[in-house]
Amino acid sequence: MRTLSSNNPPQQTWRTQTMNRADHSVEVKHNLGLNCCQAVLLEFAPELEKAQQMTKEQLLSLGSGFGAGMGSMNATCGALCGAAMVAGLLNNSEKLTTAITRELSNAFKTKVGSLICREIKGADTKQPLCSCDNCVRHAVHLTESLL
Repeated sequence: MRTLSSNNPPQQTWRTQTMNRADHSVEVKHNLGLNCCQAVLLEFAPELEKAQQMTKEQLLSLGSGFGAGMGSMNATCGALCGAAMVAGLLNNSEKLTTAITRELSNAFKTKVGSLICREIKGADTKQPLCSCDNCVRHAVHLTESLL
């Protein structure tokens, strides 16, 4: 399991003042070897730590099963799953979280072209609809705009 010790946090996780959250999440994804879901969750770690007392390690564990999308490319994109998890963890209302997740899903599909990892990556067609990095960027932007 990857760890982010508070005693010695990786330098690459510190966001520069000029870097936006979406680009930062992609940088962290690559520097720490995270999957798309983990990258989205970790980008919202400050809010999640405050609202739910969840550590970065817990967030990484929560998102660990969503690499290559839920179901190993056969289901929902991991970045979108991470965005939905953030919405759920930051809201105390199932009704509100469901509405936000619906809006996230609709907007994500409009931007990316699909919700299914396999289709987004072009596994069958050899023509990707969107890169994983851009899926993470879209998920972070959409989450920011809806929360």
